[in-house]
Amino acid sequence: MKKYKLLILSICLLAFQFSFSQGSPDYNGGFKVKFNEDGSKYLRIISWGQFQAIYNDNVPDNTNNVSFNVRRARVLTLSQITNKFLLVTHFGLNSLNSSTLHPVGKGDGAQLFMHDVWGEWSLSDSHAIGAGLHYWNGISRLNNQSTLNLLTLDNNRQSWATIGISDQFARHVGIYFKGKFGKKFKYQLAINDAITNGLDMRTPENGGSAVYGGKRILGSKDAGFAYAGYFEFNFLDGESNFLPYRVGTYLGTKKVFNVGAGFFAHPSGSVISTQTSELKGENVSIMAIDAFYDAPINDDGSAITAYATYQSNDYGKDYLYSAYGTGSMFYTHVGYVIKGDVTKSRFQPYLSFASNSYDAIADNRNVFGAGANLYLSGHNSKLTLEYKNEKFGATSTGTVALQAMIYL
Repeated sequence: MKKYKLLILSICLLAFQFSFSQGSPDYNGGFKVKFNEDGSKYLRIISWGQFQAIYNDNVPDNTNNVSFNVRRARVLTLSQITNKFLLVTHFGLNSLNSSTLHPVGKGDGAQLFMHDVWGEWSLSDSHAIGAGLHYWNGISRLNNQSTLNLLTLDNNRQSWATIGISDQFARHVGIYFKGKFGKKFKYQLAINDAITNGLDMRTPENGGSAVYGGKRILGSKDAGFAYAGYFEFNFLDGESNFLPYRVGTYLGTKKVFNVGAGFFAHPSGSVISTQTSELKGENVSIMAIDAFYDAPINDDGSAITAYATYQSNDYGKDYLYSAYGTGSMFYTHVGYVIKGDVTKSRFQPYLSFASNSYDAIADNRNVFGAGANLYLSGHNSKLTLEYKNEKFGATSTGTVALQAMIYL
């Protein structure tokens, strides 16, 4: 039966290829409404969807191994009436499947919600300040990853290091500063109001490990604000910092080599309870260094993408909750675009590996991935097939996922 279901997924891959092979090659940056002749006053609209079929080899006996998922359905708008200020709005939903559907579309999982809404004001040609629900994160490139142009099927989960525990889906409400010095050095810094009702709603146990609930338990005076920053140096072609969403792979259209370093700090973000039931704040501190390389190899359309990061995670004493824990993480991926006509379909196999260590336990969480992207019209219409194996202690889980994506 399992082999039969894998065969169905393979047939779906071919079916999707024929269905979406007519994706437009003439994408010009989304639908843009111009309010003046030179287009400097505008409203730009971008929409995208990611649709998945997933095979999981580690499910209960009474559960189907294959499921279907709308991984993302999003709309993003940008608007300016002068280059002195910018308004960004971004809304949609995530992971809509049979478990999150609602009979009349009113359940939490079926609801559209605001991912981003921020305003930005230019201080000069090179520096700006903004405020709102924003994605100008710290730590690493992957903590600022765009979901429009990923190399792998999805982002490395542990790289979104505060998702749902101090923020709303990797976004904080706060203010940020961004800019560049010359053409090579870029920075972004943020002061944020941490979420009160995060995912970690546990109660600290006497003498036990930390709980990420400082603002909820200790109050906003002690644990209200979190601070983040990311700094990078561009050795080769410069990357735009107009928006925070970092490109996963350029498919060789640029020659980029960047190194970066970042941080996230939340004083008293976590809480422990002493043996005498005294509640004490634990400072949350996450730091990372990373490197990103993307470049054509020859003039035949071949290209390479490579990324690596090391991340130190301190969520408090022996913290371990969901995918996150006090300890360290190493992650890397590499992809290769096979030579061919850049105006036609392109093929890009890739590999990824992550290793997460935790102070609370002896076992590491190791995740290996292997997959391939078939670009039918660049990132605007692509298919991704990926196998991933995650081993954590005595548990080993393998998944095969097929994703079709379109963005316009």
